[in-house]
Formats: sequence, C-alpha cells, structure tokens
Amino acid sequence: MGGVYEINPRKKSFFSLLSINSILIFINVLAFIVFTTLISQIPGFIDYVAIKPFNILAGKYIWTFLTSMFMHAGFFHIIVNMFSLFFVGNLVEKILGRKRYLLFYLASGIFAGLLFVFSAFLLPSELNTYAVGASGALFGIIGLLMVLTPNLPVYLMLIPIPVKMKYAAPGMLVVLWFISIAGNVPIGNTAHLGGFLVGIAYGLYLRSRYKKKIQYISKYFS
Repeated sequence: MGGVYEINPRKKSFFSLLSINSILIFINVLAFIVFTTLISQIPGFIDYVAIKPFNILAGKYIWTFLTSMFMHAGFFHIIVNMFSLFFVGNLVEKILGRKRYLLFYLASGIFAGLLFVFSAFLLPSELNTYAVGASGALFGIIGLLMVLTPNLPVYLMLIPIPVKMKYAAPGMLVVLWFISIAGNVPIGNTAHLGGFLVGIAYGLYLRSRYKKKIQYISKYFS
C-alpha cells in the first residue's frame, strides 16, 4: 500500500485559526465585562484601567495607555465600536497581514492616548477626565483606508447611500466633534484625531513603499 504520512504534524491552535481582528473583538468584549464588574465593586479601580491625564503626568498608571483601549464607557459604546471594527478591521487585516495589523492597531490606540494626554496638558480643566475605548485605534484604521482605498464606498449610520471613504473619514471626525460641542457629550475627539493621524501617516508610507500594490488595492476597492 502506497501513501505519504506526515510525522508529528504541526497542530494549529484555536486562536491561530481566528483572524487577529476577531481576537481583538473578543478581548474587547471580555475586558469590558471584567473591567466593568471590577470598577463597580472596587472604589478607585477605574484609575487602573482608564487613561487619566493627571495620573499619566504624575508618572502613575502608565499601562492605562494599553488597558484603556480595551475598556468602554457602556454597552452602546462597545457595540458601536465593535460593529465598526468588525467591518473595517477585517479588511485592513487582509491588506496588512496579521502581525502588521496587530502592531498598527496597538500603535494607533497608544498614540491616540498620548495626544489625549497632551491636549489635556494644554487644557488643565481636562486633566481629571478619563478616556476609554477602541475609537483611537478604530480611527487609525479609518485613516489608513482613506489613504489606501479613498474611493471605497462605505455606509454611515442613518445615511442609506454609500459615501466614499475619502469623504466619510474626515466627515466622521467633524460630525463627532460637532456632537460633542453642541450636545456637551464627552467624546474623545483628540484621541480620535491621534489615531486618525497615525493611520494617514502609515498609509502614506505604504503608498510610497509599495506603489504598484497600493495602486492595485485602491482600484480593486473602488
């Protein structure tokens, strides 16, 4: 009897079969449940999770640049962010690959936190404001897509017709900024801007480094 048999085949773990984006969504949801429970039970625990500029400038809780990315202010907050991340994140992961996507996601979120702290330093009244959410990293993804796939049609909330990414991306920033000012809603606009700038910068780098590939991607998703 003929045949080829593999000796000691490499077994893939469950998480290796999932996309990085799916894993990030899972971690966000799990962290939201755990952190929300601990915050409700332990006084002052929020300082260990959320970014607070006063704490950062005092050299405390530096790790919140990371933990705050996986915490959300409420059920509606995490639902909107994870729903958005599911759609745009999967696309960007296919373009960048697993490792690059993960590093880019984390870099966008961390820089978003840095800009939030810096803006609070300039406005002392904001020093004791907390910031949480994946929005900084999410806007990094949006900024990247605006550069790589400017003509990609996307659907925004309450708008039944597709809008090109090159218009939708900055439009979302402006609309959220307007809502926060007009409705006095606590939205981390500077954090959104920070992530957005990282996405644009990385997109410009990729476009200059891999010119032909990016041209193909741009045309494919037009």
